Amino acid sequence: MSRTGTLYTVSAPSGAGKTSLVAALVERTEDLRVSVSHTTREKRSEEVHGVNYHFVGEDDFLAMLEDAAFLEHAKVFGNLYGTSQAWVEEQLEAGIDVILEIDWQGAAQVKRLLPETRAIFILPPSRLTLLQRLTARGQDDSTTIESRMAEAVEEMSHYVESDFLVVNEDFDKALAELQAIVSCHRLATDKQRQTLEALLNKLFS
Repeated sequence: MSRTGTLYTVSAPSGAGKTSLVAALVERTEDLRVSVSHTTREKRSEEVHGVNYHFVGEDDFLAMLEDAAFLEHAKVFGNLYGTSQAWVEEQLEAGIDVILEIDWQGAAQVKRLLPETRAIFILPPSRLTLLQRLTARGQDDSTTIESRMAEAVEEMSHYVESDFLVVNEDFDKALAELQAIVSCHRLATDKQRQTLEALLNKLFS
């Protein structure tokens, strides 16, 4: 019997390095995928539809919401975001671990629906570092950056709702900590009983 996957939520304020860390984690870890959210946000020039997000119109998003297609959904900076419930369930049933890159509101929704979900929160080492990272991206104007910084403190206060807390001061160290979290859960007895069913049957037959 193959193991069922584990669902992880990863939350962080903009500029904390969440997306880069998750991308590196997925690249280095077998059977781990990131859910591609649906959003009404405008596509940035470097983004690819179906890879970074499923970019949809607001009417289409609301229709999906009416059909209960989302595991979670939230409105962030005036834009709607949602996670496909059917896709997530399909991956987990196939034994694949899934990461949801979502804000604290979405993570809380998922945790209420699926209490076994493991919630991870990523913090920057300082507010100054956060500001520097947001500015260096060159994606947002000063007004948007100011707005994101204003929201950051409120967002970061929700770290207390997570199961794991990672500070992204040194990228390699933060990545190693994320890898340790995933490895730890794969070695949990309930997961290993599924993965090692044949061996356990031989040992005790």
